[in-house]
Amino acid sequence: MPFKLGIIGCGSIGNVHARNAAKAGIEIAGTWDVKVDRGKTLSDLHEGCVTHPSIDALLASDVDAVAVAVPNNVHKECAIAAFDAGKHVLLEKPMALSVAECDEIIEARDRSGKVLQLGFVCRGLPTAHAAKTFIDAGRFGEIYHVKCSLYRRRGIPGLGGWFTTKSLSGGGPLIDIGVHVLDLAMHLTGSRDPERASGQVVSKFGTPIADYRYTNMWSGPPKLEGVFDVEDGAVALVRFGGGMTLELNVTWAANVPEGILPNGMTVMGSKAGCYFELFGDSVKIATEEEGQIVDVSPHFVTTEAHDDAWARQYAQFIGAVRDGVAPHATGEDGRCVQALIEAIYASSDAGREVDVTS
Repeated sequence: MPFKLGIIGCGSIGNVHARNAAKAGIEIAGTWDVKVDRGKTLSDLHEGCVTHPSIDALLASDVDAVAVAVPNNVHKECAIAAFDAGKHVLLEKPMALSVAECDEIIEARDRSGKVLQLGFVCRGLPTAHAAKTFIDAGRFGEIYHVKCSLYRRRGIPGLGGWFTTKSLSGGGPLIDIGVHVLDLAMHLTGSRDPERASGQVVSKFGTPIADYRYTNMWSGPPKLEGVFDVEDGAVALVRFGGGMTLELNVTWAANVPEGILPNGMTVMGSKAGCYFELFGDSVKIATEEEGQIVDVSPHFVTTEAHDDAWARQYAQFIGAVRDGVAPHATGEDGRCVQALIEAIYASSDAGREVDVTS
């Protein structure tokens, strides 16, 4: 039997959640947004969906679960309220603004006995799924290094709005898109013990706001009287307990010609390595077979990578809520990513390598 889902936060990502949950057979039963009209617009797309005047009203309704798709600074508040109301939660990334907030969410989950699944949707990308299959089969041997890169030439989201206001977002591309590849690297390799991080964040392009040039604006248009007090680029090197290292490069804006630097994941192992673009349609594995150095491209079927990833995410959430299967991305996973992000920011502030909080 399908369950009923409420949407908390009805902006762009809230609509993506509703659309993909409905495709998975989940009933979209209620919405809430601080902007009532936005909640109603989403509700009108789903038969029988009720627009609620408050989050308390939504959580008092007969929804079984909620998708939390609000600005980062209210993730903790909304998730805890949902657990206290006895609802399962699919929580958008990043988990919260701090490790301490993550701990509060996990405590609320444990009190409620309900499911918490993190919105690390990139785990479900066809390329990542194919690479994970080879890694789990032992074909890579010992994985000793991962390189993660996401370069945007001019992609600062909603310049001047909540994305670029540190008190609301927690930071720039590191906490916005870096979370995806940091989680994916740990998911692929099984390494979840980051010990030390050395990082640097920079802010070069968003001030003054009126001078920023862009080709498109996610969550726009720019708010000329708004705030830009976050980074627009980040680099980091992370050392894990088992000896693995991770290199991270992420930008919202950079003077990088399109297509020159790879956007994706490189995984290096003692028996094989691979590279794939996150939203690509192929994985190239470098290995040896029968004494020969070869490149292998595993076959997998994909239609649209973004849609496939969201379909996997909601299939996993259904399994966790309805069938009691362990969530694919847990609160502990979200906390581990948050600890790593905090360490990279702390390293940048200190100008040296720092310990990652356990």
